[in-house]
Amino acid sequence: MATTSSSNTGASKPTTTRGTGTSKTTSRRTPAATRKPATAAKRASRAATSSSSRPTASRSTSTQPKTSVALVQVLAERAVLVPMGASLLARDNLVLTAKGFATKYRTRASLERELKRYERRGATARNRFEREVRKTRTRFERELRQRRTRVERSVRQSRRRVEREVTSVRRDLERQSGQVSSRVEKIVSDAQGRLTSAL
Repeated sequence: MATTSSSNTGASKPTTTRGTGTSKTTSRRTPAATRKPATAAKRASRAATSSSSRPTASRSTSTQPKTSVALVQVLAERAVLVPMGASLLARDNLVLTAKGFATKYRTRASLERELKRYERRGATARNRFEREVRKTRTRFERELRQRRTRVERSVRQSRRRVEREVTSVRRDLERQSGQVSSRVEKIVSDAQGRLTSAL
């Protein structure tokens, strides 16, 4: 005896089939158009995160040596490979430079062109050096003139001050000597007057 229940709305309900001793429960699958979009988005995000997290874990564990023996081996290989790579790079650069010179100076015209270019560069450097020397000499001469002018001005000011002080001292001395002489003359005249009056 089998009972089947279904509804008209389209949702799936379990169908129970009773037999002789076994019971089966089956569910009908809904079409893709009627699935909820949230569950599909959740599944897609879970798949993306799991796929993005797997390679990073494998990458982070694969580059590191697992034992001390492997670490020593990696260091030994690095100690051998680094100078070898540096010497090979230096050789490649030397070969490229030699090839560049060979292609640049292949003909007489190119050689003369390069020599003229070097000559122009040398002339430019010489002119720049001469200009710097002239500027330095002009600056030095200007500073020397300014210092000499300042020294001469200070010497003139000092000489004028000394002369002014000397003249003021001399005037004071002359004035004081005149006063002393007038006093002496007055004293002498007073003494003579007293002598004449006493006699």
